[in-house]
Amino acid sequence: MMILRFQPFGRLASASAILCCCFVLVGCGKKSEEPNARSQIVAHVGSETITTQELENEFRSANVPVDKQKDPEIIKHVLGDLATRKYLVQQAIAAKLDREPGVLLDILRARELVLQNAYVTRAAASKSPGTTEVDKFIAENPEKFANRKILNVEQVIFPLGPSARSIVEAARDIKSLDEIERQLTEVRTPHIRQMGTLNSSDLPKDFSASIESNKDQDVFFIRGGSNGIFFKVKSEDPSPVQGEAAANLARQLIKADAIKAEIGIAAYSANIEARYEGSYAKIMQSN
Repeated sequence: MMILRFQPFGRLASASAILCCCFVLVGCGKKSEEPNARSQIVAHVGSETITTQELENEFRSANVPVDKQKDPEIIKHVLGDLATRKYLVQQAIAAKLDREPGVLLDILRARELVLQNAYVTRAAASKSPGTTEVDKFIAENPEKFANRKILNVEQVIFPLGPSARSIVEAARDIKSLDEIERQLTEVRTPHIRQMGTLNSSDLPKDFSASIESNKDQDVFFIRGGSNGIFFKVKSEDPSPVQGEAAANLARQLIKADAIKAEIGIAAYSANIEARYEGSYAKIMQSN
């Protein structure tokens, strides 16, 4: 049995906001010598400055733990990257790239994505789960908590492309990774074969159940980022999550589900609000 799961791919985009500020400092005495710590300038890059607030935001974006934000090596790396970005932004503006239609559209798209993510994240955060909801979620998803397992797998990894669907369809009844490799070689698709691990808590419930009942016979397929992965389960190790760690994980998963729900509601509302023109109206109204 082959478990097939095709998921839409999106492209995450990020943008750097370009703030050109001119400060006129007027004052005397101690006040002029004691700038606000959060807006303190830590570097100058040409006509641009880097403040502590910007640096702290870089740490947040890079998920640098608070206790590591004073590490000289981490500061050097993060601040160096930020300085490079500031420099390149100035070069781009000097070359008037910010006036090109394609670049302007990309900047607009990045702004929309940032605002979209900020809205759904805040909406989901407003529905923070209580202890009862957390306990219920843990009880209803034992494969992610008490029964969580680490699957040791042998896998064949290949880059996803236009022919990915036909490759997976052709492998539907194949039960051997050797045969999978042969087919990939025949269609001249680069691939590697190696050992790896999968966490049962990262898999959908029905998929995890199918693996559990057919792990000794079947080759399974999943998507991993920009790659397709055929795998066979070689062994498994119990890895339960309990106590406070389970509660924290449950809150994260509930939040992720809440974000998906918010996006679903937004998509429904947008479909009602949107008015498509010409041939696009027929396309969008078709099932």
